[in-house]
Amino acid sequence: MLALLAALAGGAKAAYEPTDTDEPNHWRLAVSPYTHHWRYNPEHRPVWAIAIERARSDGWFVGASFFKNSFGQPSSYAYIGRKYEGLLGVAPLFAEWTGGLMYGYKGKYQTKVPLNLGGYSPGFLVSAGWQIDRRMSTQLNLLGDAAVMWQFNYAWR
Repeated sequence: MLALLAALAGGAKAAYEPTDTDEPNHWRLAVSPYTHHWRYNPEHRPVWAIAIERARSDGWFVGASFFKNSFGQPSSYAYIGRKYEGLLGVAPLFAEWTGGLMYGYKGKYQTKVPLNLGGYSPGFLVSAGWQIDRRMSTQLNLLGDAAVMWQFNYAWR
């Protein structure tokens, strides 16, 4: 298994193209069609998200996401973040973090996120991903201790 992963990583290095961050000041569209919750809860609903980001060539970006939270409530997240490319010496492998302000966990679900005041709460995500080609990438976003979300990204100038 380790040999297979090493071979894939080696092949990825050889076929790797420059990433979306090689272009200064570009846009990214992110779509998250699937979220897996770590623990079953009969109140959980399907979660989806769509985001728009403005990224710089140094890895910093700002963005806004609109999503349906785990309890079916329309929600949003405005954030700043940073992308780190070439993890573990594998060019297409990257990590990201974002931090910002989230809105949407209200009513009986307001205690499902920390520091919630009137539906507003701080948000923080860490992600790991794979740069498929110059414009497209995919990643997994860790949603605290609650879930993991799969995301697809497309970049353009």
